Amino acid sequence: MSTDPDVTVTVIVHDDAARLPRAVASVRAQTHRNIEIVISDDHSTDATPQVAAALAAKDHRIRLLRLEENSGGCGAPRNRAMEIARAPYLMFLDSDDELPPKAVELLLAAHREEPVDFVMGAVRRVRAGTGATSTWMAPLYGRRRTVHGIEAEPRLLFEPLATNKMYRKDFLDRHALRFPEGIHYEDQLFSARAYTLAHAFTVIPEPVYRWYVDPHAAPEKATISNQRHLIGNVRDRVAISRMIDQFLAGHGCSAAVREEKDFKFLSHDLRMYTGDLPYREIPWIARFADETVPYLDELSPAAFERLGHAERVVVGLLREGRYAEVRLAARGLGHGVGPREMTTDARGRAYWGGALPVGDAARRDLDLTALDLTRCPFAAAAFRHEITRVEQGPGAAVDLTVRTYDPALRLPLAPQAAHLHISPAGRRMTTGLRMDPVARGVYEGTVRLDLAAAPLPAHGFLGVRHPVLEIGDGQSGNTGVMLAPLDFTPFVLAGPGRHRITVEPEGHGAGRLQLRWRPQGVVGMLLGQVVQRGPLRRAARALARR
Repeated sequence: MSTDPDVTVTVIVHDDAARLPRAVASVRAQTHRNIEIVISDDHSTDATPQVAAALAAKDHRIRLLRLEENSGGCGAPRNRAMEIARAPYLMFLDSDDELPPKAVELLLAAHREEPVDFVMGAVRRVRAGTGATSTWMAPLYGRRRTVHGIEAEPRLLFEPLATNKMYRKDFLDRHALRFPEGIHYEDQLFSARAYTLAHAFTVIPEPVYRWYVDPHAAPEKATISNQRHLIGNVRDRVAISRMIDQFLAGHGCSAAVREEKDFKFLSHDLRMYTGDLPYREIPWIARFADETVPYLDELSPAAFERLGHAERVVVGLLREGRYAEVRLAARGLGHGVGPREMTTDARGRAYWGGALPVGDAARRDLDLTALDLTRCPFAAAAFRHEITRVEQGPGAAVDLTVRTYDPALRLPLAPQAAHLHISPAGRRMTTGLRMDPVARGVYEGTVRLDLAAAPLPAHGFLGVRHPVLEIGDGQSGNTGVMLAPLDFTPFVLAGPGRHRITVEPEGHGAGRLQLRWRPQGVVGMLLGQVVQRGPLRRAARALARR
């Protein structure tokens, strides 16, 4: 019987002694046992070397590799491990993640069914703290199939991970396919090259990787994708994308493939940064524009045409150098928030903001004429509801001042009836308010939101809710999110049924007003367990009711 392993799984690590045992345990527990485990240490300075040695002493399948100096990325430790791997198939695992028990078995079985260069499976994202799970890029994994080259399915470029794939080693060696070093986002170039060079690859719907996500990790522990506040991070993202462009062009890829890659950059890569722009200072946004705008000018016009209006507005304002307005526009991403005002040119075309765009590209980006905001159904009209004051009221009350902008002038210049809705545990509570005109297209009102009146279930409510504002024209209503001041100090209320309610700005994205509910005592403890352990839901709620 051969002693050679079927698969080499490389676990890369740097200063992660606490989580390395969990990652390695998930590899050791694989149902397919004939594997080699390489722990590739990127010159850790904590207890990682000692922890790795202790793990190797427990399992003869583990080999240790330590880089002579820290590389600062994922590429070098993976590449060094590939040089010593003994198996014909290779996989990669990060020390803060895990493999599901059957990952190796499932991927290897797909390889043995037909000759392909790599097999890729679904990724389950696990949110730190709550344990909530979701499938990464779920639509790409809806069915099992073999894809004969990326030209057959260009949308797979949206899935750039290297860690949910099992590669034939001879495929990687034949094409000298290695990770770039000295730059972040190395997976993206590696995967784009693998997709392009592969004769065929198989997609399986089963989860083969558990990716732990902690968006609130301390800066020194944050993953590369969560270090978006660093301009160097932006620079690496753009540089890698340019390398992909050069590779695709050099290998004669079709316009459809290049357009898909461009659309992926605009709708995913760039979008990760633009969603943070409301929280960035103007000088930072200026530097961000310096890094990104020249590259945006190189991308396919067809990719821009596929973007939503809100995303294009942010790009247009970046092109024009209107950085204060960039912060305003970015708060509307994903939530249908309108501008404070619109400007119309001599031809009757409507543009976002208070000034006409200068450049041709920005003119296309900022053009809102197609939305027909002055005549579209009222429910689809673009309003903007900004909270200008948040104060703690008596008891469990929150006092708000709300300013509504009506850029298309859909409302008459008269007081307007509005309603604030919030729905903890799916039970809606409505509070009325009057919005008075303070200028043409601007209305303001105050409201006291008494959370003591919130209709809660007997077992209580644990979760987060964002109030919305509904305004009507007498025939239909228009409901929109409420944007909170980004810098107001959160406060805690004693809510009904022994609940603590934290009133805070959302902290990311649009920055909506956010109410965080948590029951106290035994009920809170049980519901906290329910969030992390879904199968306990019915039993915990029954006990909470008792």
